[in-house]
Amino acid sequence: MLERFRNRRRNREIVDDLYAAIVEEARREVLYTELGLPDTVMGRFEALSVHVFLFLARCRDDTMLKPVAQDLVDRFMTDIEDSIREIGIGDPSVPKRMRKLAGMFYERVNAYDPGLQGADAEDLAAALRRFALQDGAPDAAPALAAYILTRKSDWDAVPTASILAGKLAEEA
Repeated sequence: MLERFRNRRRNREIVDDLYAAIVEEARREVLYTELGLPDTVMGRFEALSVHVFLFLARCRDDTMLKPVAQDLVDRFMTDIEDSIREIGIGDPSVPKRMRKLAGMFYERVNAYDPGLQGADAEDLAAALRRFALQDGAPDAAPALAAYILTRKSDWDAVPTASILAGKLAEEA
């Protein structure tokens, strides 16, 4: 029984490490200065959503990573909930806001996925204009699409063992 607790704790540490790496990626200045995302609360949500989506795409066909992917989505939703509480949304409104934000995230996943899976920069750019860049710089959509396709390629190259060790970069 103690071993199960240790494994659960270690899994949580791995997910926390992966999530921290994703948050770091989503905070890259270039996303807001050159790739059109607005530097606002919703712009930050868009950046984080894109990177969580990329992580899910990396894990999609790897059966060893499916549980990690689900745990990471749970961690993402917990972070979003904590954030809306921090900005002053009261307890009675939190579930309604969470349903809306979760719906927005999955709507984006469904919109971005065809372009990402087909490596179709134009399709991905069109979806980004419609969602992530509607309050930002829609002209930056092709550059943001290229960034996303490059990050996907980078993350696809990360070995499963590295991800299971809580690392989102290939071990040097």
